[in-house]
Amino acid sequence: MSVVPFEQTMDAPLAQPRFNAFLLNLFGAAALFLAGIGQYAVIAAYVRQREREIALRVALGASPASVRWLVLAEALRLAGIGAVIGVIGAAAVSRLLRGLLYEVGSFDPITLTGAVLLLGAASVVAAWLPLRRAMRVDATAMLKA
Repeated sequence: MSVVPFEQTMDAPLAQPRFNAFLLNLFGAAALFLAGIGQYAVIAAYVRQREREIALRVALGASPASVRWLVLAEALRLAGIGAVIGVIGAAAVSRLLRGLLYEVGSFDPITLTGAVLLLGAASVVAAWLPLRRAMRVDATAMLKA
């Protein structure tokens, strides 16, 4: 009988769960990244399509805060729709993934709230560049064209 550190004893039995957790984290990060890129593309197209309207609002005296809110409200609206669809999807798939969860309920409200808040934060970050573009709209040049 040999004396072995506890960590070394548990390495083999925990290898598969650790690998599964690593893969789930990797896929989750990739999904969040892709969602952010998609959100960026949609908000950029939204700003591009509404450049004339934004220029008109600025020409009529809209404050930078109101232009900022116009773009952020659209980003958060899209994030809200995505969150609702995601929560419904999570409820539908939660029973299938129950075996992969450790000490977390399959429909844990804290985890779902965290996911929704993370999606909202990612949406705000994704809207940052289109928001800056909307803030730099030259009202006179846009309205002349």
